[in-house]
Amino acid sequence: MPNTLEATIDISAPPEQVWAVVSDFKRVSEFSPHTVKMVPLGTPKAGTWTVNWNKDGKKYYPTTSRIVRYEPNQAFAFRMNENFTVWSYTLEPTATGTKLIQRRDVPNGVSLPVRKVIDAVLGGEQSFEADLVDGMQVTLGRIKAAVESRG
Repeated sequence: MPNTLEATIDISAPPEQVWAVVSDFKRVSEFSPHTVKMVPLGTPKAGTWTVNWNKDGKKYYPTTSRIVRYEPNQAFAFRMNENFTVWSYTLEPTATGTKLIQRRDVPNGVSLPVRKVIDAVLGGEQSFEADLVDGMQVTLGRIKAAVESRG
């Protein structure tokens, strides 16, 4: 059974500055080691669909998602249509800036066909999830660096 995955980082900047980076779809590939491109089909808001291009090592694969939460300076979440996982960023103000939380939730489990693909093509669920957590840490570190350098 897939697990809920979470990573957090403290950023020395207010939520508005963090949000400007996190919600910029054009910069996704700059931060994520797994997402090459994420293109919203319309203005980003709850209900907007996205088309995504992802990679795992040398393997590339397309996905689609739908934004399920879009609250400027607070939270952004999207549900993957292929496996029904929900990826989110939550911004919490702190005394020194912002705590940024990235999560992957699996509210209804992953379908058997998708799990078989993960086992056959992506090295199995445990390995795939470990890579995702590593990628989340890398993503948050890159976002922190960009925000704190005012980029």
